Amino acid sequence: MGWFEASDYWLSRFLFERALAAIYFIAFLVAFNQFPALLGERGLLPVRRFMSVVPWREEPSLFYLHYSDAFLRALSCVGMLLSVALIAGLPQSGPAWAPMLAWFVLWVLYLSIVNVGQTFYSFGWETLLLEAGFIAIFLGPAWTAPPVFVIWIIRWLLFRVEFGAGLIKIRGDSCWRDLTCLYYHHETQPMPNPLSWFFHRLPRPVHKVEVAGNHLGQLIAPFVLFAPQPAAGIAGLVVVIHQTWLILSGNFSWLNVITLSLAFAAFDDGQLAFLRALKPAALLPPDMWFVGAALAFTLLVIFLSWWPARNLLSRHQLMNASFNPFHLVGTYGAFGSITRDRYEIVLEATDDPEPGAATVWREYEFKGKPGNPRRTPPQVAPYHLRLDWLMWFAAMSPPRAHPWVFALVEKLLMADKPTLRLLKRSPFGDKRPAFIRGTLYLYRFSSWRERRESRAWWVRRRVGEYLPPLSLAPEAEQRVRQELDASLMRF
Repeated sequence: MGWFEASDYWLSRFLFERALAAIYFIAFLVAFNQFPALLGERGLLPVRRFMSVVPWREEPSLFYLHYSDAFLRALSCVGMLLSVALIAGLPQSGPAWAPMLAWFVLWVLYLSIVNVGQTFYSFGWETLLLEAGFIAIFLGPAWTAPPVFVIWIIRWLLFRVEFGAGLIKIRGDSCWRDLTCLYYHHETQPMPNPLSWFFHRLPRPVHKVEVAGNHLGQLIAPFVLFAPQPAAGIAGLVVVIHQTWLILSGNFSWLNVITLSLAFAAFDDGQLAFLRALKPAALLPPDMWFVGAALAFTLLVIFLSWWPARNLLSRHQLMNASFNPFHLVGTYGAFGSITRDRYEIVLEATDDPEPGAATVWREYEFKGKPGNPRRTPPQVAPYHLRLDWLMWFAAMSPPRAHPWVFALVEKLLMADKPTLRLLKRSPFGDKRPAFIRGTLYLYRFSSWRERRESRAWWVRRRVGEYLPPLSLAPEAEQRVRQELDASLMRF
């Protein structure tokens, strides 16, 4: 059945599946660690409240059947265990239905989390992981060659990710057209890493070369993915180099890692010859029912591709949008506009019962986002600190646009332990402060001279008040206590 089998892409499938399973593991680990505090029974945006107003047909999820923090953690553990099994290749070595079932269960579990995740799960890489994960269902077991149509579907997904991101930049901000966006972006990106300071300090002509390289990787190379070999492999290499550069220069969760993994579908086994010892000496023909399933999936993708293809051609291009509640065949893009200045919200607390001019305010320290100017920006990706990312967005608009900010302050005023575990340091440990306020600062990377003299990575200037001093009203404390008692009774 040569027309169906891509026998020269066995190693491509091997690499893609392992990388995808590793990303799934990280995604479920993030959910295990952060979901209850952000969205759980006593979270900032409780899932039950969301499900009471949004019907299942709009956001399908297993949690409509039952939600508890313990159930969420149990499903996350199942997801992590299945991911490890797929990394080890255990389901792939069995009958064709075994890897299909494993990938399908991972997709259902993560879809259930994303669809009730609200603003904390509104990132484009959630949809990207779900779409890539659904494609993996039809890649077949290790003893067969991968279906050629599915290899092309992975390339089609990679094309939409890269070309969509390139178009949204060219259409969205003039600095991408005049090659100046990276004068700012390394400094103002959501969560800089330890190398971002050095990238920002590169000479401006180098920044222009960076932007030109970005356009090469996102506007030209994607078309070459559909060319015969070795051109497709060269295009895949361009994507790998581009994504590696992005990984080195910032923390973008698993966006760059999963994009890089999609590029494996551009390499044939000859180009991956250093891994040839992993490939079986002979491959068996696939089962006929699997051939039918893969062909049906291909037709589904062709049908669903109308919406993202139309979006790419539209002058009003959407960025990171799904056209169905199952997050299949979506549209992607990132940084259609670049912020020129970096504002940060610094939450500060005091135990002074009557704050005044002499009051000492002490800062909360987040795990990833800039705070203390002398602290080295951490390497976080491909792990995802959801609260830190949302704090970056919150600094761009008034607090009324982000209701979860008030819920966060309320939890911190109560010294809520799950919420405190989302942070690096609380100024009063597990004790309650009397008041919390939000101060808005303008941050910039220090210069070479400032870095040598002060050892500070950042220089910051107070801009003004983001939140006035807030205390925990007695009625609010009573309500939270009632919720806690109710959750304990259910447990």
